[in-house]
Amino acid sequence: MRIVLATEGPRLGAGVLGDRPLGGVETAFALLAAAFARRGHEVELRAGTGPAEARDGLRWAPLAPGGAPAGLVVANRLPRLFRALPRGRRVLWLHNPGNYLRKPRHLLPLLAAWPRVVTLGPSHSASLPAWLPLRPAEIPLALAPPFDAPVAPGRRRRRSPSSPPTRLRGLDWLLDLWAARIHPALPLAELHLYTGAATYGGDARLAARAAPVLARAAGMAGQGVRVFDPLPRPVLAARLSEARLMLYRGDPGETFCLALAEAQATGLPAVVTPLGAVAERVADGVTGVVARSDAAAAVAAIRLLSEDAAWSAMHRAALARGPGPGWDEVAARFEALA
Repeated sequence: MRIVLATEGPRLGAGVLGDRPLGGVETAFALLAAAFARRGHEVELRAGTGPAEARDGLRWAPLAPGGAPAGLVVANRLPRLFRALPRGRRVLWLHNPGNYLRKPRHLLPLLAAWPRVVTLGPSHSASLPAWLPLRPAEIPLALAPPFDAPVAPGRRRRRSPSSPPTRLRGLDWLLDLWAARIHPALPLAELHLYTGAATYGGDARLAARAAPVLARAAGMAGQGVRVFDPLPRPVLAARLSEARLMLYRGDPGETFCLALAEAQATGLPAVVTPLGAVAERVADGVTGVVARSDAAAAVAAIRLLSEDAAWSAMHRAALARGPGPGWDEVAARFEALA
């Protein structure tokens, strides 16, 4: 089958995933395209206005109307991309909360194309405008290497929680919780934050908004807070294998949270709150804790950082769940929409 995928993001192939930190959307786009090609399809990717080229064995073309019809035509996030795509069964792959589709600049091309909409799970589907008669297909993301491989149970880890690479999603809350409740109870524990300018993909506006909270984090070294640059996934996997816990508040705009899924796949228990889709990544009371209050989050974090038996049980349960479906299975579910 001929499959055409389009994005307004950069032209990135799966080959760069081990070289630098990438956001979840760029990672997912690259891995889905690679899975389609691996499954024998004729794949064409469209982005930007540059000339046609080949990267990582896949063909890239500029965003321009026309071309041979395709069995499946996938637009990443934006309905207006369909205007620059050939005829074929249209699929809109959503990654952000769906309420933005109510805006005329998105709604009008959506109604013109009337595609099948793909969301990442129940919480994501619930974000679609209720008055829009869409029946989304829920297709969760798969994990990128090296998180997609099963991991053997590990030894007791040191008392260092970690936070996922994050933009402004609850970092102030996490620093407050750490300073007021967790660090006083466990003064030898460290909070490792993997974040920085690279997290914002060159968006100067977002980087400027994040600067005050990042400066605050950098000034909390005396309370065990350590700030690190975002890492390529292979290096991040090694760091997570040394950590004891993932702490993340979540955000109403979180539609999947690959960072939590990756952490759980390494056997890292997590303490989260029921914001957005983050609770869908954790089996509450089994592989982590979905805390309904700040006090409950602190209690759960202190327990998992200090009680080896509690940590070991959740560590093994997270590993038993495994990394979940692979990208070939995700690709097969997209193919079924054609």
